[in-house]
Amino acid sequence: MRRRGPGLRLRITLLTTALVAVVSAVLLFLGWTLVGRVFDSSPSFPAGSQVTVDGVNVDVTVLTDALTDAARHDLLQAGLIAFACMVVAAAVLAWTFTGRVLKPLHDVTGAARRLSAESLGSRLRLEGPRDEVAELADTFDAMLDRLEAAFDSQRRFVANASHELRTPLSVVRTELDVTLSDPDADVEELRRMAGVVRAAGERAEQLVSALLLLARTDGIGLAVREPVDLSAVVESAWKAVRAEAEARDLRTVFRCAPALAVGDPALLERIAGNLLENAVRHNHVGGWIETVVETGPQWSVLRVSSSGQLIAPDRVEELFEPFRRGVKDRTSQSGTGLGLSIVRAAVAAHGGFAQAVAVPTGGLSVTVHLPAAPR
Repeated sequence: MRRRGPGLRLRITLLTTALVAVVSAVLLFLGWTLVGRVFDSSPSFPAGSQVTVDGVNVDVTVLTDALTDAARHDLLQAGLIAFACMVVAAAVLAWTFTGRVLKPLHDVTGAARRLSAESLGSRLRLEGPRDEVAELADTFDAMLDRLEAAFDSQRRFVANASHELRTPLSVVRTELDVTLSDPDADVEELRRMAGVVRAAGERAEQLVSALLLLARTDGIGLAVREPVDLSAVVESAWKAVRAEAEARDLRTVFRCAPALAVGDPALLERIAGNLLENAVRHNHVGGWIETVVETGPQWSVLRVSSSGQLIAPDRVEELFEPFRRGVKDRTSQSGTGLGLSIVRAAVAAHGGFAQAVAVPTGGLSVTVHLPAAPR
């Protein structure tokens, strides 16, 4: 471990004391020099002149030198005492005021040392003048706000993911226990059990894949950035859900003009795929789907609207949270509840944004804005 030097308080105190000492020494030297110059510039007497001091005749030159030495001696003696007092006073004052100035920094350090996942609710809320220290404290409080929100989101996500993974595992265990406890189970029963276990395994696999994709899109950024035609992406994504849409007798309208967006082709297709899957699976039989792709000077836009259940406008934003399915949580038999969460995370990774509004007659309209490719 690298050895650290003296603390900031001690360094500021030593620096301040050193500066005061240097300035005091310079002033003392200037005073000593000026005293000599004052006597040197005094009126001169003819050579050999004498004056009487206490009844004794003394040469004027000798008297002048003696007075100069005495004045300098007195000045030096008093100056050294003042110098020592100034240095001591500067050290004491610098130590005291530096401690008061650095106290908020100690508060920030103490709060950081006490910080843990269970104590993210504490804040400094520093009052007083809006100086650099206050700005640091405010920045620290803002960082704690972001950390607390991230930890809360992570806790909810882990809890929901655990619940969702527990469901298919419980189904597998129950089917195995029931089938194995029946000594008369025939081939047909075993096939039925195998089908249920396979469906539960596929559901768990879909959930894990969705979780990995969500973690990827919430990561550091995109590995690939290239111009991609959103109309071609929509066409490719629609092939995967077209049969399911036809089985539900859904009426579809596509108004897809060529629109180039900059991003990862696989993620962009996943965005379109999730929107179309939601539009099909959360629709009702005989409903409708409208898909629009258009471009502008700054954004390429993909909008997927569909009929479906009535959704309260104040609950639309909740649909972008993990494991939200329609107007009720965890009630859908298909999907993972991560579709719109993945859409928003993937769009944000591309530098865009996603919005949703409830259709007044029932259903949802989701609009995705992605950075347009330079023309």
